[in-house]
Amino acid sequence: MGLLASIGSLEDHELRELGHHRSAMMSQRNISSLAPTDTGFKAWSFLAGAFLVEAVVWAFPTSFGVLLNAYMRDYKLASQAGATELLPLIGTFSSGIIYCSGPIIYPFIHRYPHHKRTCLWVGLALCFTSLFGASYATKVRDLLILQGFLYAIGGSLLYAPCISFMSEWFVRRRGLANGVMFAGTAVGGLLLPLILPHLVNSFGPSKTLRILSLAILGLILPALPFLRPRLPESRVHGPDSRPEVDQGWRFAWIKNPPFMLYVLANTLQGFAYFLPLLWLPTFASDLNLSDTDASLTLALLNGSSVMSRVGMGVLSDKFNPWILALATTFCTSLATFVLWGVLSRGFPGLLAYGIFYGGLAGGWSSLFTGFVKPVAKDNPSLSTTLFGVLMLSRGIGNILSTPISTALSHMDASSTRNTTGSSPYSSHPSLGFNVADGRYAKMIFYVGTCFAGAGVIGLFGWGIEIARTRRRDRR
Repeated sequence: MGLLASIGSLEDHELRELGHHRSAMMSQRNISSLAPTDTGFKAWSFLAGAFLVEAVVWAFPTSFGVLLNAYMRDYKLASQAGATELLPLIGTFSSGIIYCSGPIIYPFIHRYPHHKRTCLWVGLALCFTSLFGASYATKVRDLLILQGFLYAIGGSLLYAPCISFMSEWFVRRRGLANGVMFAGTAVGGLLLPLILPHLVNSFGPSKTLRILSLAILGLILPALPFLRPRLPESRVHGPDSRPEVDQGWRFAWIKNPPFMLYVLANTLQGFAYFLPLLWLPTFASDLNLSDTDASLTLALLNGSSVMSRVGMGVLSDKFNPWILALATTFCTSLATFVLWGVLSRGFPGLLAYGIFYGGLAGGWSSLFTGFVKPVAKDNPSLSTTLFGVLMLSRGIGNILSTPISTALSHMDASSTRNTTGSSPYSSHPSLGFNVADGRYAKMIFYVGTCFAGAGVIGLFGWGIEIARTRRRDRR
């Protein structure tokens, strides 16, 4: 009996070994059948499609300052109750909700990866419907709901799967790939402000929105077949297969002080970054510049962001992202005070600020990869979660910054007039701070201070990271 038991045990061991061998062979065969990362037609065609989605989805929010200028001059809209406060919120909500939707959409597509492609199609339908429907709206409230809320929901559903697929297609060159994708925002923001004034002047805002809705449909629809996952759905379906492990990796980043400080710096940067994009066209109009010059300022701001986003993405693969974050925040703060606050008393100074601002601050989102990669390592789901956290914190700043800036501009406009209603500033301002009777002075100071504050937080985060690294090296 002992001999038979030994033989049976040996046979069981051999069967288990054979099973492990077959499993390893099947795993190797599945890996070899996958498309390669960082190279090949499928990876680069995905990146091209993601770039196009980024350019189209974000072009409207980043160029909304041009439409805002047109809305403010439309008596039927501007005369409605609360129009001054509500109209700027359209662009804010259209971008802020896309940022803030991460904690809702990313867990959903992580749990149900087979719905990622469905999200793309639904998102495209909502983006088209929102702008097409807004073209028939006559109330500010309806514009806010359609252009602000509904467009943002559609944009979120289009954008989130691209972020999720990115970590599957690119590993070694992820910083470069994210930089290229994020550059799409700047490209869209470069082209649309140059096109919008001609469309608005020729057809009016309503027909312009219809044209934009058809353009979104025509541009994104051909790109959808290339926006596909690299890994089989079973390889990224984490929560159902290992729920006890899921909780561990999903919330481990909360105990990482440097990353949490970067989240805080990212939030404060978001409180400032979007305001020049929103207000520079109006600022240009108060300088009595033409619509073309006002739009050119915003276009060059977004255009300089293209090189900044790609460059920051490449540099984040090679250098410590804290150094890059400190450089962009402190330099942007200095440029805001000097170029916008002092020298933007005419078109050349304003143009210079737009170019420098886009080049310095525009690449901030390309640093996300540099901060996410050390925490997420090779976990695509955690990487997507952390991107969602960073986008949420940036979106909070985006949404809250617009009512803050509106209040600051009203405060300046009322406080810089004396009791007779006259202005202490001349009709030819000597400083950018003095434009429009000082309407933008507190806003400029606010933007520059927020960037400086984000840099100070970054200094603390970098210091803690250096201390942690030294403690690890001593062990």
